[in-house]
Amino acid sequence: MRAVVVTVSDRVSAGEAVDGSGPAAVAKLEEYGFAGAEVVVVPDGVESVSQTLSILVEHHELIVTTGGTGFAPRDLTPEATRLVIEREAPGLAEAMRAVTFGKVPHGMLSRGVAGIAGGTLIVNLPGSVKAVNESLDVIGPALQHAVELLIESETDHNM
Repeated sequence: MRAVVVTVSDRVSAGEAVDGSGPAAVAKLEEYGFAGAEVVVVPDGVESVSQTLSILVEHHELIVTTGGTGFAPRDLTPEATRLVIEREAPGLAEAMRAVTFGKVPHGMLSRGVAGIAGGTLIVNLPGSVKAVNESLDVIGPALQHAVELLIESETDHNM
């Protein structure tokens, strides 16, 4: 199963900051059976993100984005993702937000979405390394099964 991480950041794409969240997501995905994921960096914005996602869905079964899920004016990753997905997978986004309630004061401000585009699952994560790790710890155990269902592999679900 092929996975890719898309870091959404104006500063990282301009070379003004170092990407910590993308490599963190790659490492965490490897723990959950998605080895060899690469990181693609794009600037914030609906067009840049949606165009990148549209290209990547042709070659990957899982796309994880980091960044652009907050309230800032350029945080438009959910809007871009909604242009690409055909069906939402709200349980994944809800689970990631739910784990922060009572622990992280601003966790409820994440607007990330998850959904399906063809045979690809797309999941939006917040942009901090800590949030990436916490989010993937919550949904990681379900990701491989979700992708298997999308690509119609043999799973316990259809046996």
